[in-house]
Amino acid sequence: METALFGALQMLADPQLWLVVSLASLYGLFVGAVPGLTATMATALLVPVTFFMPPVMAIAAIVSASAMAIFSGDIPGCLLRMPGTPASAAYTDESYRMMLNGQAEQALGAGLLFSVLGGLFGVAVLCLAAPLLAEFALRFSTFEYFWLVLFGLACAVVIASEDRLKGMASLLIGLLVAMVGMNNPGGVPRFTFGSIQLTGGIDMVPLLIGMFAVSEIMRNAPTAHEPFVMATRRIGSIFAGQWALVRRYRVQLLRGSALGTAIGALPGAGADIAAWMSYGISKKFSAEPEKFGTGHVEGIVESGAANNSALGAAWIPALVFGIPGDSITAIAIGVLYMKNLNPGPTLFTQTPETVYAIFLIFVAANLMMLPLGWLCIRVCLSLLRAPRNVLMPLILLACIVGSFAIENSLFAVGVMVAAALVAVVMERNAFPVGPVILGVVLGKMLEENLVSSMIKADGSPLGFVERPISATLALLFALLILWPLLRRMGGRALGAARA
Repeated sequence: METALFGALQMLADPQLWLVVSLASLYGLFVGAVPGLTATMATALLVPVTFFMPPVMAIAAIVSASAMAIFSGDIPGCLLRMPGTPASAAYTDESYRMMLNGQAEQALGAGLLFSVLGGLFGVAVLCLAAPLLAEFALRFSTFEYFWLVLFGLACAVVIASEDRLKGMASLLIGLLVAMVGMNNPGGVPRFTFGSIQLTGGIDMVPLLIGMFAVSEIMRNAPTAHEPFVMATRRIGSIFAGQWALVRRYRVQLLRGSALGTAIGALPGAGADIAAWMSYGISKKFSAEPEKFGTGHVEGIVESGAANNSALGAAWIPALVFGIPGDSITAIAIGVLYMKNLNPGPTLFTQTPETVYAIFLIFVAANLMMLPLGWLCIRVCLSLLRAPRNVLMPLILLACIVGSFAIENSLFAVGVMVAAALVAVVMERNAFPVGPVILGVVLGKMLEENLVSSMIKADGSPLGFVERPISATLALLFALLILWPLLRRMGGRALGAARA
């Protein structure tokens, strides 16, 4: 181990490596902060550049860019209500409300600091327990994934407005959108209406861009001559009071980091699901659930920690078994094969120094997020001093480019525009938009795991609770649903006992 660690440190002593890490970090911050450009897109665009790099340097570029992009998506979400990445959409409304309430420093600082702490937690688990956690994750079958998806869908109703019926309606809209196309267990065209473009389904990224970014541009069109809210305010230190938040919300920090790590280690899950589930659980078990949606930092603390811890944990099945934990690690696995570093147990035995170097780069990338994230926030605040009628068209152009780049098709741009119109109508009638996105994210996953599980169990619903892990998840799901009732009954019993 000492020899491998020494070899890793020698690899990291190369000044060119840190130049690549710095440039990739700045690139990731830029991509994540632009609505319409995702962390996956940032990683994919780096692949041609990695052709000319040594193996460790190539992986370092991917790790740095993806970590920065996941965080920087929080910045436009807070300042403009336009999440830069899907993982930031879960708590965009919360951070935006904090900005309107004059708490932009706290929202931005919490997003940065707790992203770093969550990321370091995920990296620590990656370093210390990668083989063990990966083996546990492989025990998840379609039965366990079904319950996990139900957890996420339950969170959609929790994060909705006070009108739970409207939250459920929004979720059903998202599930309906997820049914479009031929990407279903039966391979049958559904809701395509004879359109060739719809046979491939509706991609989540144009939908997200339209419902959050373009709809916000449309709502701001009548006030295009007015300056941004943040352009008229003085922003203090974003780190002021953050240590007090760490002490106050240490349970939420650990819970979000642990949940994000657990979900990130599951093949096919990722930071998006981790952020949504963590925000819902944070509200469900909060001592102040009524403050969520009005500008409460607790949701940002837990969700911010979850999405960045999931990012590191997604590398656990990727490195140990060569199974991608999310779309970013799927790209990274391709780069590893291209560099003749086959992911799997042999990677740990034949080239342990490379594995240790990757671990140390993860730590360094998360630590570098503090100064570079602070710099990115300052730059974004300076950009908001530009006239709204100049900046908004540029953001709209970035949204169009981001949607078009998904499939190199104008159809995605049309989806973006349609989604924006739907979002405007929904919000005017007090229907939350967040559950729609979550329904699209989890809809295909729910159907595939439900159908596969029913086939395995020969149509018997008992198959969903026969395995130990699935039975445990079913029990936790029931507890999540019944928690308000149990808490109310416990409060009444305590009141009666005191009387």
